[in-house]
Amino acid sequence: MLERSNRRWRMNLQKLSPWNWFKSENADAPAAPSAVEPRRGEITPLLGMHQELDRWMDGVMRQFGMPSLESRLGGMPGLLQPQLDIAERASEYVISVEVPGVEEKDISLSLDDHRLVIEGEKRQESRTEDNQLHRIERSYGRFRRVLDLPSDAKDEEIKASFNNGVLTVRVPRSEQAKVARREIPIQ
Repeated sequence: MLERSNRRWRMNLQKLSPWNWFKSENADAPAAPSAVEPRRGEITPLLGMHQELDRWMDGVMRQFGMPSLESRLGGMPGLLQPQLDIAERASEYVISVEVPGVEEKDISLSLDDHRLVIEGEKRQESRTEDNQLHRIERSYGRFRRVLDLPSDAKDEEIKASFNNGVLTVRVPRSEQAKVARREIPIQ
């Protein structure tokens, strides 16, 4: 994964994420402003520079299909983005999406031009007047994940199941993709 070039070591991020599953999802992400102006009450311009660097790193990570710093550090309050795992197997891709506290009826799965769209809503439990809340850390609201399927995905045969707050989506792979791959002898 590390390559040496011109006496420097650099990480080949493409090997970590060979297919960018999140192209469309990242296209919907708001663009970072080109310049950061210190806000009233900001301690120093150095803090503004730090925030700009964070936004720049988020953009770089999104280009390689990696989660942004916001999503790994909890994101912005009120925005839900369920965490997911994508596994590649010889015959299929398996996508597991964590949606704790969400009922199956509140999740929808659709296909839009070779993009898998996962949408849903985590509803807030009803409260009575007797409850005195001291702290609320859980997030509620709508969520949406958009995954660009690889070219070898058989989107007409996708199957999904839901169990214990985990949505599992199985995307079969075409045999044609396996046939197209061949070994090249080294002479």
